Amino acid sequence: MTTPTQNTRAPRPLDGITVISLEHAIAAPFCTRQLADMGARVIKIERPGGGDFARHYDERVNGLSSHFVWTNRSKESLTLNLKEAGAIDVMARLLETADVLVQNLAPGAAARLGLDFDQLHERFPRLIVCDISGYGEGGPYQDKKAYDLLIQSESGFLSVTGTPDEPSKAGCSIADIAAGMYAYSGILNALLLRHRTGEGSRLDVSMLESSVEWMGYPMYYAYDGAPPPVRAGASHATIYPYGPFPVGDGSVVMLGLQNEREWRIFCDRVLANAALADDPRFNTNSKRNENRAALRALIVEAFKAFDADDVAQTLETAGIANARVNDMAGVWDHTQLKARDRWRTVDSPAGALPALLPPATNNRFEAQMTAVPGVGQHSDRILAELGFDDAAIAALHQAGAV
Repeated sequence: MTTPTQNTRAPRPLDGITVISLEHAIAAPFCTRQLADMGARVIKIERPGGGDFARHYDERVNGLSSHFVWTNRSKESLTLNLKEAGAIDVMARLLETADVLVQNLAPGAAARLGLDFDQLHERFPRLIVCDISGYGEGGPYQDKKAYDLLIQSESGFLSVTGTPDEPSKAGCSIADIAAGMYAYSGILNALLLRHRTGEGSRLDVSMLESSVEWMGYPMYYAYDGAPPPVRAGASHATIYPYGPFPVGDGSVVMLGLQNEREWRIFCDRVLANAALADDPRFNTNSKRNENRAALRALIVEAFKAFDADDVAQTLETAGIANARVNDMAGVWDHTQLKARDRWRTVDSPAGALPALLPPATNNRFEAQMTAVPGVGQHSDRILAELGFDDAAIAALHQAGAV
């Protein structure tokens, strides 16, 4: 791990912004971690005792959950049982000086607690409220439970992902990630709007709508009843050759062609068969896609005498896009990430852990990269900041409010 190379004391864009988050699982925590990266103070509200249930998905990171470590650095943890009157008082005090409230509770739960935008806006007119849910407010699916896999299914993602015989989910939580990132960008927009108007606003972020937005290409490809893209495994459904190809040492090289100029170069300098470029079976992308089995056989035959390094070097020299098929160990050890100094070290209840800097590096500041919190680690300190004395804090603990 390395130490920051930029000035960590330089102003960050969200310095001075306070975010209160009633969050669990992935979508809302991923959103608020982005805000924390940019300097916001994020106070994560957790249930007393077990906290965010994502803490218990697994124990792969020195006893901590992989999902939790990924989405919760640089936050403070405050435990509150919002069914207790004392906890509601704490929440009200928090919101008096907060800029943003993020929540992904069960549908209707925030309103029952008096924490929906309509009830809060009258008391806290500058507060931005971001509600993240599976299907959004209104419509027949409003109260339907939603998890990442279910949204991948509802959004059509599974219908175009996998093999011809079987659909496959993505290997990471893309529906949660999509919703979290739209919530993050939406909050940034709301902060800019508040700067102009002086008033907070409400964001209604739907996991379904976030995921369907990402499905724009396959949807338009199937426009007006046209056949949708086929499930093509790791290959592209409509561009060819674009995907994995075996080589002589038993490994796989990923390559991709995007235009006819690259196709001609590929035939000449990689396959050593310039005449193939004008073969009527392959002289347009549509024809290559229709005849991919025949073309694949030719490519596999050309590659079988070489190992992965040879093929990769030939592709690189020819200017053909290519990649290795890395496993997780390969990503942890990726030369490019090391060369660009992308790794930092953050603290956690399990000790020091590696953490990847967020994308979109800004030359004026470095992202906030501080500890992954323990459950309720900051409760007493935050309560003291809110004006509770030692006796009042003890009473809140005794009542089970924190």
